[in-house]
Amino acid sequence: MQTSGSSSSSEREPLAGLVERVTFHNADNGFCVLRIKARGHRDLVTVLGAAPSIAAGEYIQASGTWENHREHGLQFRATFLRVTAPTSAEGMEKYLGSGLIRGIGPTFAQRLVSAFSEMVFEVIEQAPQRLLEVEGIGPKRARRITASWSDQKVIREIMAFLQGHGVSTSRAVRIFKTYGADAIPLVSENPYRLARDITGIGFKSADLIAERLGISRTATVRARAGIAYTLAEAMANGHCGLAEDELLAQAEKLLEIPCVILAEALQNEGPALLEAGITQNLFAR
Repeated sequence: MQTSGSSSSSEREPLAGLVERVTFHNADNGFCVLRIKARGHRDLVTVLGAAPSIAAGEYIQASGTWENHREHGLQFRATFLRVTAPTSAEGMEKYLGSGLIRGIGPTFAQRLVSAFSEMVFEVIEQAPQRLLEVEGIGPKRARRITASWSDQKVIREIMAFLQGHGVSTSRAVRIFKTYGADAIPLVSENPYRLARDITGIGFKSADLIAERLGISRTATVRARAGIAYTLAEAMANGHCGLAEDELLAQAEKLLEIPCVILAEALQNEGPALLEAGITQNLFAR
């Protein structure tokens, strides 16, 4: 078991289990402190990680390192954390009663699980009219429950998509907070927008995500993004512009694609950069 606070990826350990309690959760950046009933551990484990939303009863799969905190003792710092809906009746009741699903508290959670057992999630999603069978649930509350359930499902789908394409959990949270329900189509269409819109994600990280998404190395969207990045780097180093030949040469070295593709992309990218006010003297001939 690792007890150091830092470790390489090869030293990361897996951890999985049921969320017993959410000790802390920051809705802005997703940082959370969880108490987990983990496989292979007799006592509850403290897990530090990131998730856009998290509730007792959910199941997590994580990887990370163990560290010994001076005040809080042994805890697990997760660099990857994936949340899935619970599958047991006990977990479902905890999840529904956690307050994450609007319109359901502990009392209604107990009634719902008593009425539908392990089928309760299926009922909410596929047969919401059956919620009216539960004492105290009327049409208004039923609509609130199904709308909130739908929101949480979207969050899980977005996180699974981003993490499945190599995006770290903390970055996935920032992407979700920025784009919301539109995260999947926006990132799929142009992952290079991440370098522009998300603090902490640069061109090279966005380029890796684009590769995982199957975007061709010679795609126009990549060429244009590489040109913009090359110019921005030059300006950050004190230049007011670059000669076109030099810009193309640097972009070719960065992207490793034929200069003719870059020259074609440049014809489209130049006006966009000017319009954005990056420079009024973009190219010195």
